Amino acid sequence: MQHLSIQPNPVPNPNEATTNTENVSKTTRLWTESFLRIIKSKTSFIGLCIIFILIITAILAPFIATHSPTEQTIVNRYQAPSAEHWLGTDELGRDIFSRIVYGTRISIQIGVISVGISMIIGVFLGAVSGYFGRWIDQVIMRVIDIVMAFPSILLAIALVAVLGPSLRNAMIAVGIVGIPQFARIVRSAVLSVKETEFVEAAHAIGARHGRVLMQHVLPNCLAPIIVQATLSIGTAILDAAGLSFLGLGAQPPRPEWGAMLSDGRAALQNAPWVATFPGLAIFFVVLGFNMFGDGLRDALDPRLKE
Repeated sequence: MQHLSIQPNPVPNPNEATTNTENVSKTTRLWTESFLRIIKSKTSFIGLCIIFILIITAILAPFIATHSPTEQTIVNRYQAPSAEHWLGTDELGRDIFSRIVYGTRISIQIGVISVGISMIIGVFLGAVSGYFGRWIDQVIMRVIDIVMAFPSILLAIALVAVLGPSLRNAMIAVGIVGIPQFARIVRSAVLSVKETEFVEAAHAIGARHGRVLMQHVLPNCLAPIIVQATLSIGTAILDAAGLSFLGLGAQPPRPEWGAMLSDGRAALQNAPWVATFPGLAIFFVVLGFNMFGDGLRDALDPRLKE
């Protein structure tokens, strides 16, 4: 006759469950407080509204635009703003309002892709440099110093000249130019975080460098990375518009704001609206991202909390 042994169910540790609940609650509370600080700040709230309008315009561009952005009607060239053409027409009779609306899609594409390139490469280089230090840090930082020695717009022009004028190559060039900012910010944050007690404890229990870096160091560097990414989007849009203004970015007939500025140079005296409205679009979008980035920095900085 076999004897059945019944194993008792393991009793959960109430202290461990309480600790996990407290950690989740603390994290949620911190992000909620940061969001409330952003909303309460007039500057960041205005920037957030501008960004929201930009995103909605890009999504609903076919429904917002009153005309085709590429349709040419020569007989309607250089028409002043009117009920039919809200912001007037350009040298080819294209509706400027519709081209600006569709241009928001290109601007968002430029900002996201360019900053994505900068952030991925810059975070990797900065994390490796700050964490391992020694000769690795020296080599990476000296390369970063060389890149930063060149004016950003001149370096971007040189890269596009090598790669060839196109919107894709302009985004790559702007992304490469933005790498040093991310690398330096992440390196500084990693140097501070890696000296903390919980990182030393992870090393003491035998955790590998990659695990420590990915699970303990970088998560505590997210705040400056997020702020830099937000501020860099506006800069990327501005740099790409500059390249398109010089004929090195988006090519006709794409409705890119920098290219529209370039097309309106010849008619500044007779038809100033051709260049004025695309310039205002660039101004407000860059201003929105900068205002929101400043508010985000203040909200995520624990030293500025009341």
